Amino acid sequence: MEQAHKKKKLDLLALSSIPLVMTLGNSMLIPVLPKMEKELEISSFQSSLIITVYSIIAILFIPIAGYLSDRFGRKKIIVPSLIIAGIGGIIAGFASTGFDQAYWFVLLGRLIQGIGAAGAFPVVIPAVGDMFEDENDITKGLGLIETSNTFGKVLSPVLGSLLAAWAWFIPFYSIPVFSAISILLVVFLVKVPKKEAKTSKQTIKEFVHEIKVIIGQEKKWLLGIFLVGIISMFILFGFLFYLSNILESQYQIKGIIKGLYLAVPLLFLCTTSFITGKVIGKNKLLMKWVITIGMMIGAIAFIPLLFSEGRWMILIFLSLSSIGIGAALPCLDALITEGIEKEHRGTITSLYSSMRFIGVAIGPPIIALLDQQSTFMVLIFSSVIAGLTGLLFIKIQTVTSNKNKEDFGRGTLA
Repeated sequence: MEQAHKKKKLDLLALSSIPLVMTLGNSMLIPVLPKMEKELEISSFQSSLIITVYSIIAILFIPIAGYLSDRFGRKKIIVPSLIIAGIGGIIAGFASTGFDQAYWFVLLGRLIQGIGAAGAFPVVIPAVGDMFEDENDITKGLGLIETSNTFGKVLSPVLGSLLAAWAWFIPFYSIPVFSAISILLVVFLVKVPKKEAKTSKQTIKEFVHEIKVIIGQEKKWLLGIFLVGIISMFILFGFLFYLSNILESQYQIKGIIKGLYLAVPLLFLCTTSFITGKVIGKNKLLMKWVITIGMMIGAIAFIPLLFSEGRWMILIFLSLSSIGIGAALPCLDALITEGIEKEHRGTITSLYSSMRFIGVAIGPPIIALLDQQSTFMVLIFSSVIAGLTGLLFIKIQTVTSNKNKEDFGRGTLA
């Protein structure tokens, strides 16, 4: 088991660069959004769309990327997708300095970047599943990938603030640089598994039918995991957007200092994801309870903020919520990867990634609209949806556990 990881250490290192790059390409813009509002003369809601358009287009293209990766191989999809993401960054950066109606061209660049993201990070999850046979190895590998993803979230507000201190549009230009580094790592370090040599000849019609059959067979647990993925990312990105605006508008905290504030809850999320990925092993019952408890922690964390505000209170309880989300994420990755047969893994994990991007897409604009009404609405809404999701997952656990405690999610396609 350990030997398998040693042999694949460089492959995992290269693959883990992809979620790091994709996360930096999105999350590092969050602390810069208030500055963009001034420079582009746009509203808070319009600035949130710079995050949302990237995510919406990714949602649409991720299932296509999953289908293509099952058909032609993971690496053949990842590399061109990283190139497309880099091109999107160049367009957004150039538009920021070279056009009068810069905002709309920035959105165009972000849309192209989102297409690239759709074929990069989501394909990494099934690629790790392809690399190993043992479930413990898969779980550990996915833990590293999720940690890289969350580490990117920790680094991104600091790096975004640092680059924006040079010029507000520099974060856009950094995207092709990071993408190029990841391309080199993937090209030279990732060895294509032999199983990829046998490409699928599946048609689009068969692909759609496959999705319907798998979801029909596995909906009791699969839809629950999709829902947790959506709500987790909604809370995380919605509140990062909220915290970024609050720090700047109410407390006049800007630049790198604001980036460090935003990095605190993300550091808790990253650390929790890393530890969880190490300890859960292949214990599916433990994974399910970690997800449930994590969502309940996320719900409870917002309640004290109804009675006491202040930047430190927001920071402390957002960090607590991040611990809950950080514990759930590697469990979600492991359950959905280990619960689907390998030949269908790219398809279903791509759908799961789409669900997560839905949360990323709707989080900032919904939080922005709710905040226009009152902070109370923001906190109550977030607490209720996190709590209901946790309670729903308890029901899913009860049904599945009574049927087969050990083989949760171990479905096959007829």
